[in-house]
Amino acid sequence: MKFLDLAKVYIRSGGGGGGCVSFRREKFVEFGGPDGGDGGNGGNVWAVAVEGLNTLIDYRYQQHFFAKSGQPGMGSQRTGKTGDDIIMKVPLGTEILDEDEETVICDLVNAGDRVLLARGGNGGWGNLQFKSSTNRAPARANAGQEGIERTIWLRLKLIADAGLVGLPNAGKSTFLAAVSNARPKIADYPFTTLVPNLGVVGIDGKEFVMADIPGLIEGASEGRGLGIQFLAHVERCKVLLHLVDGTSSTITKDYKTIVTELEAYSDILGDKSRIVALNKVDAMDSKQISDRKRALEKASGGPVLVISGVAGMGLPEALRAIYAAILGEAPEVEAGPWQP
Repeated sequence: MKFLDLAKVYIRSGGGGGGCVSFRREKFVEFGGPDGGDGGNGGNVWAVAVEGLNTLIDYRYQQHFFAKSGQPGMGSQRTGKTGDDIIMKVPLGTEILDEDEETVICDLVNAGDRVLLARGGNGGWGNLQFKSSTNRAPARANAGQEGIERTIWLRLKLIADAGLVGLPNAGKSTFLAAVSNARPKIADYPFTTLVPNLGVVGIDGKEFVMADIPGLIEGASEGRGLGIQFLAHVERCKVLLHLVDGTSSTITKDYKTIVTELEAYSDILGDKSRIVALNKVDAMDSKQISDRKRALEKASGGPVLVISGVAGMGLPEALRAIYAAILGEAPEVEAGPWQP
């Protein structure tokens, strides 16, 4: 299934049915008069968050959602049938935006959350409603109210407890595959990951959800590479694991590049709790690990984890630090010298 996190949708609620002008007159039956029924109400358009979906791909192939209109009223005081509602099922974490793509109408986070996007028009009154002591035979009825037509945007932000950020080929997908059952694409060239991936991670009998997004490069906030279009998927995360490729000769610059892009995207990500990890240490000797770990600690102003997704080094300690940060506790990051 293809991943799609932004879709434009056109919706329209149903119009109300018109009222009926009718008179009852039967031979040998007294008390005739107006008996026109009201029109039925138009159908509504709803959006509902459901479990089991993780993409908006369905809304690429169907973009128009028009609810049914109410039926007109009929004689013998019969009210028209109400139009059927339209229910749009969306993944958890879907934001619904107005046509300007900025105004947030609602944010559907929990299963069962629903919002009325367009209310159906009211049905018109039949002539029976206009009968009075001074107007015994009204010959008028109301037309039904028109439905509401609007354009909206659906924007999906994946719900995860922790997120992975870093440059392309920093080892994010390898890390996710090593600690969960997720099977993201892994290769030795940049931008292997083209769409976000989710994995359920377990440590010490506890579980949390981790998101892996495509790598960022310098200038991503200006649209370079894949840009920052996927950073919205880690906005909901409580903590970010910032992976730095330990085999790079410019680890300090690599670290600052990601921090700059996060801050350029939004203050939310810039201020979010981050855990820094020096990755791919299986391909380095002890002196390189020590020197680059010290340089990264100086650049980040805090402790740095030493890990290897391929070799499985330091992964339990990293997961415990992430889980502690999710709970709002100070992550326990071992800042001492690394031991093979």
